Amino acid sequence: MPETIWWKSGTVYQVYPRSFQDTDGDGVGDLPGITARLDHLAWLGVDAVWISPFYRSPMADFGYDVADYCAVDPLFGTLDDFDALIAEAHRRKLKVILDFVPNHTSIEHPWFVESRASRDSEKRDWYIWRDPAPDGGPPNNWLSNFGGPAWTRDEASGQYYYHAFLSRQPDLNWRNPDVRAAMHDVLRFWLERGVDGFRVDVIWHLIKDEGFRDNPENPDFAPHRPGIERFSQVYSCDRPEVIEVIGGMRAVLREYGERVLIGEIYLPIERLVAYYGPDLSAADLPFNFQLLETPWRADAVAGLVAEYEAALPEGGWPNWVLGNHDRPRIAARVGEAQARVAAMLLLTLRGTPTLYYGDEIGIGDVPIPADRVQDPWERNEPGHGRDPVRTPMQWDDGPNAGFSRAEPWLPLTEDHERRNVDALRDDSRSILTLYRRLLSLRRDHPALSVGGWRGLPLDPALAADIFAYERFEGDEIVRILLNFGRTGWSVPLPDGQAWNVLLSTRPGQAGETVRDALTLGSDEGVVLRADPSR
Repeated sequence: MPETIWWKSGTVYQVYPRSFQDTDGDGVGDLPGITARLDHLAWLGVDAVWISPFYRSPMADFGYDVADYCAVDPLFGTLDDFDALIAEAHRRKLKVILDFVPNHTSIEHPWFVESRASRDSEKRDWYIWRDPAPDGGPPNNWLSNFGGPAWTRDEASGQYYYHAFLSRQPDLNWRNPDVRAAMHDVLRFWLERGVDGFRVDVIWHLIKDEGFRDNPENPDFAPHRPGIERFSQVYSCDRPEVIEVIGGMRAVLREYGERVLIGEIYLPIERLVAYYGPDLSAADLPFNFQLLETPWRADAVAGLVAEYEAALPEGGWPNWVLGNHDRPRIAARVGEAQARVAAMLLLTLRGTPTLYYGDEIGIGDVPIPADRVQDPWERNEPGHGRDPVRTPMQWDDGPNAGFSRAEPWLPLTEDHERRNVDALRDDSRSILTLYRRLLSLRRDHPALSVGGWRGLPLDPALAADIFAYERFEGDEIVRILLNFGRTGWSVPLPDGQAWNVLLSTRPGQAGETVRDALTLGSDEGVVLRADPSR
């Protein structure tokens, strides 16, 4: 794919629809709410909006348990509302990416109802059914990602069905060609409505070991970790046959031109890059979540970036993520000051960045009282819940932060009267302004959007706190210096070259010209551009 294709040069913004904007007064966001706030995304300067599931669902896992892939749940609106959303997004030159959930359905999906009806059902093999073990228990030791066994016994038939997540989310059998054909038709349904691509949920789970062998014990398991980590999931997911399945999805998308296929993959780098497929025939962007796991130190992040860049296959395009609907927010992980440095990192590394709604206003950890807990994972395994990262977007200082006329389904931040879009939009020192300026720099400087990347060596005393790298395209060279530390440093600049300060996480330095060395304050990041005339 040429580097000018939109998903290479652009940026993606994730919306969790329950929490973006409520228009009907039920305390839960909806599709008309997203449409009403598209101007914010256009003003911010992103290129695509990725929308988490809004399909018809009993909401056991808030839409990731799909009962009808080709319908909008009434909680979120109607198909007409979706059509209006995509038309308004395209009018603003915003692409629309949908969340596709192919690994499992709801227990209430008609396919599973028919599959469960009889061992002789025509759709029995659409799901994963197994006889009990000799002792009458589950067929093997596979565990659910949400706690407990991954097998549930169906009393009527005497067999167990497999569910990688909740028991109300039975896994589809992607070894069955009829399942593949049906799911390809789902993709076509939304592509015909103008969708620009898909983020594929838990894409590495789609194929399971044909022999259903027990997973080996994980020698590094610690009791405070989620139960799923007790075993290494070498047989329940990440099987080599999955690449061919993903290639089939991608072939469907190619019927419709420049569409993007993004795969959700929580795997080490050496396995992650395999999901580009042979000759880049599988996922366009296997989601790179490494920044969610790596210690927030300059040396650790620098090492990660270099390792990832070196591991990418020839022609493979990188991507980066700082937050999503499943992991703690970046401001909660690194603090408010470093959240600004993180924004500069995300938007200046090579590759396609994905922003998570609310990060642009610095939403951090939001405590959830016990009586407000919604997430089923928190109920199964306390301490691992995702509610704190799914709280409503904060738009203004009015009632419920402008999100809803009713009490929101999850609480707001304590400082929502000042941490909201209206309050930060015209503040030149705000994190919202910083995000907007960074996105503007990406559009104005090809070196930042499609250029190459190289890490810069530093004195060991500096490397503990400072991450330095360059982006380059043609004659343009842009240098990024990020201070992960709490002390200031004087960072040498090479060969007397003059550098123009394009942007700092600390307002007031843009426009300055520096030579020889740059004084980098604590918790500060700076973007410099080589001045060829000086």
